[in-house]
Amino acid sequence: MNCSVDRRRFLKTTGALGAAVAMSSLGARHLPAAEAGAGAPNAKKLGWTLCCSAYSFNQLTFCEAIEKVKALGLDSIEGFNWQELAKDKPGVKTDSAMSAADRKEMRKRLSDAGVRLDVCYLNAMNDEAVSRKSFDWLGDLGVGIVVGEPPLDAYDLVEKLCDEYKINLAIHNHPSPSTYFDPATVAKVCRGRGKRIGSCADTGHWVRSGFDPVEALKLLAGRVLMFHLKDVDSFGNKEAECVPWGTGKGSIAAILKEMRRQKFQGIFSIEYEPYRPENFAKIAECVAFFDRTAAELAG
Repeated sequence: MNCSVDRRRFLKTTGALGAAVAMSSLGARHLPAAEAGAGAPNAKKLGWTLCCSAYSFNQLTFCEAIEKVKALGLDSIEGFNWQELAKDKPGVKTDSAMSAADRKEMRKRLSDAGVRLDVCYLNAMNDEAVSRKSFDWLGDLGVGIVVGEPPLDAYDLVEKLCDEYKINLAIHNHPSPSTYFDPATVAKVCRGRGKRIGSCADTGHWVRSGFDPVEALKLLAGRVLMFHLKDVDSFGNKEAECVPWGTGKGSIAAILKEMRRQKFQGIFSIEYEPYRPENFAKIAECVAFFDRTAAELAG
């Protein structure tokens, strides 16, 4: 399977990043060449992991997404369970139906790139037999957090599986009128549940639904397991477009300040959508903004 991050392709990707950043107008300061691909070392000092969602590259294969994440200087990726694995593996998707050989190869390619699969999104968790196969797959790949939106009557099952497999569930919020668009609903679902059940705080979707993300995070204090961190260009607009962090209406700096106050230690996943090839440079600007802000918060 030819999906490794070889030196030639990596240098080509990082070179393209530098060129794209130099030529594009990001609505913020241009990303200095020294910061391109530098990752987020200051964030790690706060106990924060900056991850990139493979969904940001959802028109590419998972192996190609690994290359993109590595080129950003990051070592953590969030998968989703309907992405093609690799160009030379047509029909093989990153889900529980993967063969043992394909799982082994997927683990190897992640290891070779120095990238962990810390998180994965599942689009169904309401049948025990099906869900158990998914949790077996997640455990086999070393995933620590599963992101999803289970039916409201499925939490006894989901919590049982989370405890058994030692995998946390982060409840994702799509915009209104989805089940979990209101952070109060997520808070209610978590009430009385163990600490393995919490929120995947999709801050951009909150802003699209008309919620102040900082107030939402205060409501969910102690239950935020991870983030889909987004900045968007307008408030209360379901069609708001993603923009580089710190340039829109998403209150990214205030969110990070609040999570520092909450002593949060966990994962911030970049989910930049919809996929466009030119988004790579914009995602790099998000990485740089995040790490600069983390450095300021660390004092």
